[in-house]
Amino acid sequence: MILHTIECGNFKLDGGAMFGVVPKPLWERTNPADAQNRIEMAARSLLIEDGDRLILIDTGMGEKQSEKFFGYYALWGDFTLESSLKAKGFHPDDVTDVFFTHLHFDHCGGGIKKKENGILETTFKNATYWSHVGHWEWAMKPNVREKASFLSENILPIKESGQLKLLEGDAFLMKDTPLGFDIIIINGHTEKQMLPVINYKNETVVFAADLIPTAGHLPVPYVMGYDTRPLLTLEEKKRFLSLAEEKKYLLFLEHDAHNELISLRQTEKGIRLNEQHRLNSFF
Repeated sequence: MILHTIECGNFKLDGGAMFGVVPKPLWERTNPADAQNRIEMAARSLLIEDGDRLILIDTGMGEKQSEKFFGYYALWGDFTLESSLKAKGFHPDDVTDVFFTHLHFDHCGGGIKKKENGILETTFKNATYWSHVGHWEWAMKPNVREKASFLSENILPIKESGQLKLLEGDAFLMKDTPLGFDIIIINGHTEKQMLPVINYKNETVVFAADLIPTAGHLPVPYVMGYDTRPLLTLEEKKRFLSLAEEKKYLLFLEHDAHNELISLRQTEKGIRLNEQHRLNSFF
């Protein structure tokens, strides 16, 4: 098995939305804001090369939305999903599996592309697309709070393509999955968000998705305003971080523009960042 970091593009989001009720003087210590109160964000995917399988975890925003849409997110940098795959020696047609932690647009948008004639089709024509049955049903009938995050153009073409497979299970830790890795199920951010737990070279790497979007979100009360059930997130973070510190998990951060892979340590204030690494230099 080989793990590859795939940078899908950088953007910015309002810092207040990203940290909820936490006062700006606290969160800005780790995530400084620009003049418009926006913090730097990454859309970082993980590619698992395992025998004949090439599994891509999340796909970023993609490139098919309008200029007006992307204007809300202040895109910056030169990364794209396809160029990052190419830099690793891969083509979209090589990908055998696309695994979505959840279906918010910044996690699944790159899974669908728009042809010159306007027709939408899957970016990875040879891949099986994986979601959780509970999350899929949740996304099909979005609540008012999340409706702007579940975009039909990102989701419906997957079902229409015939490439969709749905996982089932409610346990905190789903074992023996068809993907070859365990999955932690988290419900505070959105229903049935899935965090891959990957055993790799005598270490355990957890794709932290939107449970721990940046290293600045390690304090348990630092919960995003986007979470549908923030009190549940508090409990889930506490449980997860305790397990992660005990088991010495490495967290792969999807949204932290400056911290890619981190280890944890226990402090008098709680579990905090220990060391930061780059995936390709750590292993």
